Amino acid sequence: MTLAGARELVSRGHTVTVQAGAGEGVGFAGATYEAAGVRTEADVAKVWGSAELILKVKEPQSEEIKRLKGGQTLFTYLLLAAEEALTRGLIESCATCIAYETITDRQGGLPLLAPMSTVAGRMAAQLELFTQCMCPS
Repeated sequence: MTLAGARELVSRGHTVTVQAGAGEGVGFAGATYEAAGVRTEADVAKVWGSAELILKVKEPQSEEIKRLKGGQTLFTYLLLAAEEALTRGLIESCATCIAYETITDRQGGLPLLAPMSTVAGRMAAQLELFTQCMCPS
């Protein structure tokens, strides 16, 4: 969750908890979240156990699926076609699961999938260039 999104939810009276260290890879230190009124929690089980809404970027891992329960909502990229065990685990959890890649706008576009496609396209070009430089024919 972005810092701005977390701040907005806190300003509307919601309790927001971020897994300690989760934002550091994108430049948001825990202290920055805490200054916005967000709680940080090092214990992953506590984060998942107390959450009503769980926001992630990547599909849940097997240990995370085991933590899901009815009454929770998971909002993330799910990519269900690629992983039958993931699909079954999510069904068995009884949680409500919403896939970013299925959200459509009023024009029928996929606004949450488009940025990931852009990133993938850029990475593919960079990977190809790297491969050509490192492995010349």
